[in-house]
Amino acid sequence: MTLPPTGVPAEEVLAELRELRARDLPTHGGRTLAYVYDSGLKGLDELGAAAHAMASSANGLDPTVFPSLLRMENDIVAAAARLLGGGENTVGSVTSGGTESCMLAVHAARVARPDIAQPTMILPTTAHAAFHKAAHYFNVQPVAVPVDPETYQADPDAVTAAIDSNTVLVMASAPSYAHGVIDPVAPIAAVAREHNIRCHVDACIGGWLLPYFRRLGVSLPDFDLSVPGVTSISVDLHKYAYCPKGTSVLLHADAELRATQYFASAAWPGYTMLNSTLQSTRSGGPLAAAWAVLRHVGDAGYQDLAARTLSAVTTIRDGLPNGLRVLGDPQASLLALSTVDDSFDVFTVADEMSARRWYVQPQFAHGPSPANLHLTVTAANHGAERELLDDLTAAVAAARALGPTIVPPDLAAAIAALDPFTLTADQFAGLLAAAGLNGTGLPDRMAGVNALLAAAPPTLRERLLVRFLGSLYTP
Repeated sequence: MTLPPTGVPAEEVLAELRELRARDLPTHGGRTLAYVYDSGLKGLDELGAAAHAMASSANGLDPTVFPSLLRMENDIVAAAARLLGGGENTVGSVTSGGTESCMLAVHAARVARPDIAQPTMILPTTAHAAFHKAAHYFNVQPVAVPVDPETYQADPDAVTAAIDSNTVLVMASAPSYAHGVIDPVAPIAAVAREHNIRCHVDACIGGWLLPYFRRLGVSLPDFDLSVPGVTSISVDLHKYAYCPKGTSVLLHADAELRATQYFASAAWPGYTMLNSTLQSTRSGGPLAAAWAVLRHVGDAGYQDLAARTLSAVTTIRDGLPNGLRVLGDPQASLLALSTVDDSFDVFTVADEMSARRWYVQPQFAHGPSPANLHLTVTAANHGAERELLDDLTAAVAAARALGPTIVPPDLAAAIAALDPFTLTADQFAGLLAAAGLNGTGLPDRMAGVNALLAAAPPTLRERLLVRFLGSLYTP
């Protein structure tokens, strides 16, 4: 695009935007089972958009200039703390999303130990990739420890064995994104406390849902700030609080723990920069939108939404077609579905679901976890479970008729021979061609592409996808 020589009328610009958005996956109706969270409540989007517009020009960089943002942030943090076992000393920050919250937890732990030259953090292999991103940016070495191969829960004994004098942080998930299972937080936090190490709980996807599940009678292990040894916890409001993207909350057990999260610099002639998050300038829009949605839905409203979600995930889990199985024993709203045998593959099922206007997210095999399909179930799925299950049954039947996607042996050997650190443009172009891609778009069916990516070692897969992403973001 080049800037038009004269401005385009607002109505025409909005029409162009609507045309562009028409090609996206639906964000409402429960048909996109990853990335988006739909409450199904009428008027909630409009409320969030109106509140966002009222505060979008305000700048969260300086709370003394915009005290409304300070008030709203403190209100949100207080609500999250009450929900997640916080006490009178609990403090927190509103961030742009779960990745920023997790990264700040790692950063705070790292800065708190300047005496350690080569800090490490203990991560179950099911930890969200945000922690590996934090390791990359903040020079904290991740030490991955195995999880139970059947339950996919973190192993407290493995965590204990991995701790040494360089460890600054251990973490646990509530639940893990990949499998929807809750790690044994209490024994992990107890070990961290014994060694005077920080313990972060990644409850980004479950933190606003699990407390309500418990009220509804679901038996859940303790996972929040009420657990001795848990020093911080993250919860995303744009997930099961159904707020507009992007807002998350990082809670610390006390202000001293939060202090090392902050950044200040007076080493220049301008204003002294003081930041509570990774961002400096940040619009007040997402904060105001979240504040408005939380107040409008209220505690009883969130319990009702949780009840709908619980009903939906239970119905879907109990009604899965023959040939699919649930990995682990998920206790939240996430399901990882794998095949019972090798007569078909989940990548083809994903394609067949796309043809039926559903998006289910393919997940590659990793350690004991086989290739599977991720389903994020929300309140909007309540009442439409039968339609989803019927289409999933038809998709499995179609995938079984097509058979598994096979990567030709010569192509698999060529992929295995590639060095991810010396990958050339010509080699990348060759793989794109083999996958039926030209670097400017995606094919209608992704099973073949995913099979090729599955054949690549994880490091090579990362490099291939980085190159592909770069090709997509080329004007």
